[in-house]
Amino acid sequence: MAELNLILLGPPGSGKGTQGERLQEDLEFPYYATGDILRAAVKEGTEVGKAAKEYMDRGDLVPDEVIIGIIADRLESGEADHGFILDGFPRTVPQAEALDSKLTDLGRALTAVILIDADDEEIVRRLSGRRVCQEKGHVYHVEFNPPAEDGVCDVDGSELYTRDDDKPEVVRHRLEQYHEKTAPLVDYYKKQGLLNQVDGADDPDRVSEKIRTLVSTLSLEEG
Repeated sequence: MAELNLILLGPPGSGKGTQGERLQEDLEFPYYATGDILRAAVKEGTEVGKAAKEYMDRGDLVPDEVIIGIIADRLESGEADHGFILDGFPRTVPQAEALDSKLTDLGRALTAVILIDADDEEIVRRLSGRRVCQEKGHVYHVEFNPPAEDGVCDVDGSELYTRDDDKPEVVRHRLEQYHEKTAPLVDYYKKQGLLNQVDGADDPDRVSEKIRTLVSTLSLEEG
């Protein structure tokens, strides 16, 4: 398969995580979800985690130097030589410019940016209803995927909780941050001819099918 370097772009809660994991299964490329990487660092109490925690708890963007350092390490490790999927990075135009510069240094370039979009009220509904188990991080939703017993994980019986960044007031703040700082990337990548848009409010299976069709076309073009 040709090298495919992909970015999943869109507001928090638009389905990037679900689609990124499915795409990873299809392509067998590294899937870098910066939110997951940062949350793991916070849980482990690493220096990066300590630096990021106060920003994440408020719903603010983590500073560029923290994120860029993480991504650069991954791209230079050799594990992504045949392609990668980025989710949650870049979040600002300066981050996008830094990524372009890093890829140029490595003799590589982005293949495409896939924008998965949904409106704000749908996002708030999705994220504020999400519940996570204390033990292993199994994810539920009070409306779309409720546990058999309210507040208890079906798998390991641990208590379910709402992540701080899924609380409605934090979600709305995250969306404000997205519109102010991340949405300009839509025009940035459109001007480069890299942007491809799908409707994140659609059924997840239909979204997956549209993305698979797009990726198949890109593979043929790159090949």
